[in-house]
Parts: sequence; C-alpha cells; structure tokens
Amino acid sequence: MGTGGRRGSLSGKGTDGAATAASPCLYRCIECNREARELYRDYSHGVLKITICKSCQKPVDKYIEYDPVIILINAILCKAQAYRHILFNTKINIHGKLCMFCLLCEAYLRWWQLQDSSQSTAPDDLIRYAKEWDFYRMFVIASFEQAAFFAGIFAFLWVEQPMTAKKKPNFILLLKALLLSSYGKLLLIPAVIWEHDYTPLCLRLIKVFVLTSNFQAIRVTLNTSRRLSLLAVLSGLLLESIMVYFFQRMEWDVGSDCAVYKTQDF
Repeated sequence: MGTGGRRGSLSGKGTDGAATAASPCLYRCIECNREARELYRDYSHGVLKITICKSCQKPVDKYIEYDPVIILINAILCKAQAYRHILFNTKINIHGKLCMFCLLCEAYLRWWQLQDSSQSTAPDDLIRYAKEWDFYRMFVIASFEQAAFFAGIFAFLWVEQPMTAKKKPNFILLLKALLLSSYGKLLLIPAVIWEHDYTPLCLRLIKVFVLTSNFQAIRVTLNTSRRLSLLAVLSGLLLESIMVYFFQRMEWDVGSDCAVYKTQDF
C-alpha cells in the first residue's frame, strides 16, 4: 500500500488516535496487548505516523492502514491481532443489533426445519397462526439457550477469577466481545438457501466456527491462556446443553444444534 493509501486510510479514521496523547490509555497494542495512549500522530498537513509500541517495538495497530475487507478476513481466520483491533481500537456499537439478527437467523432456521418436517390438515388460518407462533417460540428458545451459554462462561470465569486473574475481568467488554464473535451464526441463512443433503454437517461446522470465534474473543479480551478460554467455552456449552435437555423434557421441539438432528432431507 502506497503512502497516499496510508494517509487516506488513516485520515478516514478521524483524529481519535492522535487526540488522546494526554488522556488515559484507551487503546491496546495488537501484538503484545499492552495499553497505548494513541494509535498514530498527525504532525501537520496530513503527515501521519503510526505509533510504535514501547514494549514490543512494533506498530501499535497496523490494521488502521488496512481496508475493512482485509480486517474481516483476518477476523474470520481468528487472528488475535484482528480481534484486538476490533475490540479495543475501534468504536463498534452494533452488539445488540447483531445479537438480535443472529437470534432471528437461528429462529428462522429452527422454524424452517419444524415446518418442513410437520404436516397438518387444519384450516389455512389456523396453519398460519400456528406457524407464526412456532417462529416466536423458536426465537424465545434460541434466546434462552444463548443466555445460558453466556451465563455458563461468566459463571466459570467468576469462579476462576480469584485464582487466575491478576485484575478483575471486564465482563461488560467480554459480553460485547462474545456478541460480536457470534457473527458466524449469520451463515445459517445461506445454509438454508443453499439446501442440500449435507445441511446437518454444515450446521455443525457453523457451530464449531462460532465456538472457535468465542474462544478467541475470550482469550483476547481477558488476555488469558488457551486452556482457560477453552474451559470457559466448554462450560458455556455444557449449560446450553442442559437448557436444551430441559426444553426437550418439556416436549418442546427445540431444533437446537446442541440436540440430535433429525434424519430428514433438507
């Protein structure tokens, strides 16, 4: 990328990176996770220079020069540097909207599976009403399972925190990181559109990808070990599975990816 490209990219970010020279540390080095006061300095007339980390002697955040597509590709590859850039060095406020949209995607997939496998001879108006209620029910169930997954992670970290953490973890930041790292659930819609005989396998692969992203989000946000992050994800998955079992005991057709998929043609 040429000098002009660098200047244009950095200038598009505004002056946030340079305006915090006298403010508390608001950023993180994407390489060593040390706190930084600024990402770059604007000297004059568009002459910009990326700040060098005093700890690792590398650029604090090289991704401020990159196009969003490159950042997204690195995030999909679960690179810790890309996660640190997104979580610490950018201002993203789409956590709630993204979570709602992911839940709608998951509810739609479960509702689609339920309608595809059920047959009814009821009048048309009753069928429409039942189908609409089924979608709302799938949305509520998916929300409870998502909440159980997060609760399992937080409970495990809260128990382990006195023994492993040097400082109190920021659970609000962790929640935002988990919500953002669940973006893989958006792949559920293409999995339905491109229906084929291997859809159950695709759904399981999507689940593995989401869990891997959650694992990386925990590791980056808390700056903790891979072992602890893995145990946290497994704890969340365990509580989510318990929630699925509870709904199954209530004889609700949950359609969850934690449950056993029905052998049917999609």
